[in-house]
Amino acid sequence: MNLDLFAARAVPRERTAGVDEAGRGPLVGAVVVAAVVLHPTRRPKGLADSKTLTEARRETLALRIRERALAYAVCVVEADEIDRLNILQATLAGMSRAVTALQPRPELALVDGNRLPRDLPCEGRAIIGGDASDPAISAASILAKTTRDRLMRELDEVHPEYGFARHKGYPTAEHLLALERHGPLPMHRRSFAPVRAWYARNAAGV
Repeated sequence: MNLDLFAARAVPRERTAGVDEAGRGPLVGAVVVAAVVLHPTRRPKGLADSKTLTEARRETLALRIRERALAYAVCVVEADEIDRLNILQATLAGMSRAVTALQPRPELALVDGNRLPRDLPCEGRAIIGGDASDPAISAASILAKTTRDRLMRELDEVHPEYGFARHKGYPTAEHLLALERHGPLPMHRRSFAPVRAWYARNAAGV
């Protein structure tokens, strides 16, 4: 687990953080969680659910969020922890860590989805579809998505035979074929069905 952090010196009296994740579905790599406290008057224009934006637009907005946010934290929960906890619990743990890392601490965390971590350091509210309806959650979704995509591009440079830069680790036909041909990498999630099945089929030779 690692954290990318920034905190502004001056903050308004009421502080609300948006929280979202990227990478629950892929077979490889980390799940990335971001928490963002937006500036009340310097909010980037065009914030939206990261999945609805082009890659170029996400990258532009991510830069502006980092420049203008009162505070943000990005938490990377690696594949080994996902396998140990399961993807839901690993995601919730990342959410708690990201919110806890914000300085100063927010008074309220708005979390995309229908589940809240039990150990949030502040009041929390779960919002289904929050990445499309709340600007702070949208900002968090953009930071999480752009961070995870960067990690996948970096992994692609080391292992281009898997095509990570294209499918970002999701179980596409291309990825499943590469998994069958080349076998899983150490950062593949062993608890996910296609990877688990590969190990079951190849147990004698592993």
